[in-house]
Amino acid sequence: MKNSTGRLILEIALKGLSLFFLVGFLATGLWSQNQAEDKTLTLPLGPKQLRGRFIRLESGQLYSARKGKPVSFEAMLKEMKKARLIHVGETHDDLEMHEMQFRIIEALYRQDPNLAIGLEQVTVDLQPLLDRWVAGELDEASFLREISWYVTWNFNFKYYKKVFDFAREHRLPIFALNAPRNLISKVRMQGYEALSEEEKRVIPPLDLSHQEHRLLIRTIFESEEIPPQMKGANLDSMFEALYRAQVAWDETMGRNAVRAAEATGRRVVVLAGSGHMLYGLGLNLRAGLMSRLPQVTVIGVQVTEGQNLKVSRGLADFIYGVKSRDYPAYPAVSVNLKKVEGLNNLVVASRPTEPLARASGLEKGDVILSLAGKEASEVNDFRMILAGFNWGEEVKIKVLRNGEVLTLNLKLDPSLLKDKKD
Repeated sequence: MKNSTGRLILEIALKGLSLFFLVGFLATGLWSQNQAEDKTLTLPLGPKQLRGRFIRLESGQLYSARKGKPVSFEAMLKEMKKARLIHVGETHDDLEMHEMQFRIIEALYRQDPNLAIGLEQVTVDLQPLLDRWVAGELDEASFLREISWYVTWNFNFKYYKKVFDFAREHRLPIFALNAPRNLISKVRMQGYEALSEEEKRVIPPLDLSHQEHRLLIRTIFESEEIPPQMKGANLDSMFEALYRAQVAWDETMGRNAVRAAEATGRRVVVLAGSGHMLYGLGLNLRAGLMSRLPQVTVIGVQVTEGQNLKVSRGLADFIYGVKSRDYPAYPAVSVNLKKVEGLNNLVVASRPTEPLARASGLEKGDVILSLAGKEASEVNDFRMILAGFNWGEEVKIKVLRNGEVLTLNLKLDPSLLKDKKD
């Protein structure tokens, strides 16, 4: 099986999907079963003194890139002490990586409680809701509804719950770093100059000339076999559009992380997809060009248990091995839903292709009457209900199809994902 990161971006390019789905591409390492073929891990990028130098990474190991050998968690924390921006990457649906993020935040707080958190997962227009969460004004269900978590982000909140709860318990500021999706889409489709002056205050000017960063993103982009319709000029134009989106994200999040650190005087732990941090060329590069605040980057790489993986020492300041798993910790069911004028219920917009939803028997045009016995008239509500179920459970979906009421069984059976992996 080839690199799943490259495969996902090709699907985006071919299908013209919403920019929201690009977060998967930028998370790098989405359940790849043969990472030895992932060229993005061995590129001659990063600090010049580390280029062409590698480690053999195993799951459970934490490496210092500078030393080129395993170090303890405590040793890493000691080296982080002077950093004002601590970038900790993630594959969005890898629980072990989220556990490392939380462990770092908790340890840094014990080291010095003057701490804040910056999130890719929330866009800047939603900052007031983060403030209300930290202040204790919203319970979890209310927060997820008001922020439309499962529309604006759509990865299970359980991955992030420990971080959110810790921030509220200790009154640590949480800063939204990301740009609204519609602005990223506008940059991708029309270019930066299409933004209004007000929109340009959200997304800073884009430097699209960084050749090493272009090499990295191009390598990811071309990591799968390129279909004929994308070759030649079509390939180049598609890449340029996606590259604009990537840089818009990085410029925006880098600037907002710096602003958070400078405005509060706190160290800021930045949580974002690893694709925004690889080789120090993403949001960490943009932050470094805006400010001289000392930074450190930590990235996890999925490794098959019992094997080792060749990884460039320039990938990050600290690199740790994460046990590769066959499926994510929490089920992710993808159903394309829409609202129809004059109807309060959700309607299935297209026949599901995702294995779990497909196996349930849902069809295009089905009207959702209830999910697990509950009404769900909004997409966020539908996904919130599903997020409460775990592997091995079944969810009853009552639908109206051609005038007949049907009850479908959505089985959260990981064996159904086999076809997806193959």
